[in-house]
Amino acid sequence: MNKIWDFIAENPMAAVVAGGEIGFWVAIVAGLVARYLLKLKRTSVFLLLLTPVIDLVVLVATVIDLRNGATANFVHGLAAVYLGFSVVFGHSMIKWADVRFAHRFAGGPPPPPKPTGRAKLRAEWRDWFKCVLACGLASGVLLLLIFMVGDTEQVAPLWDWLPRMGVVTAIWFATGPLWQELSKNDDRVKEGARR
Repeated sequence: MNKIWDFIAENPMAAVVAGGEIGFWVAIVAGLVARYLLKLKRTSVFLLLLTPVIDLVVLVATVIDLRNGATANFVHGLAAVYLGFSVVFGHSMIKWADVRFAHRFAGGPPPPPKPTGRAKLRAEWRDWFKCVLACGLASGVLLLLIFMVGDTEQVAPLWDWLPRMGVVTAIWFATGPLWQELSKNDDRVKEGARR
């Protein structure tokens, strides 16, 4: 446990990123509790609208930290990646949680079944394109941070994140749409063999 506190003491941005992620989920849960258990519709909307504000706070804290002379490290890059994925996937995560919360606590309809077949393939492609968009947004934020700070040595570790975004999209493609496409063809072969 002391190692965690030492890491946070040496990297205060780690606490900001962790706090942003925790705050994101606290805002979602609080918003859903306000909506479905307390019947406070306006309060729930306000709480759910805090999620992009939390993303903005993480970004501003990152910029301030770098502008105050901090040497960029893994955590500064992680803040940009967190922002990209949170902005792109945030709405769908809230929607996913909303459906399940409404079903569990407010008598709402059950969540839709997991897609199969062609619907699953379409979902995999949609999620992969969202991943590409999230990585593109994160890369844009990284470049913005790099050029805002301007000191080549100070921001050198941020450049390392750009190829990582390519690796993330390649892995997502291989384990998502490509895997689904190949398993779909495998299912056709199995189906043909049964006949």
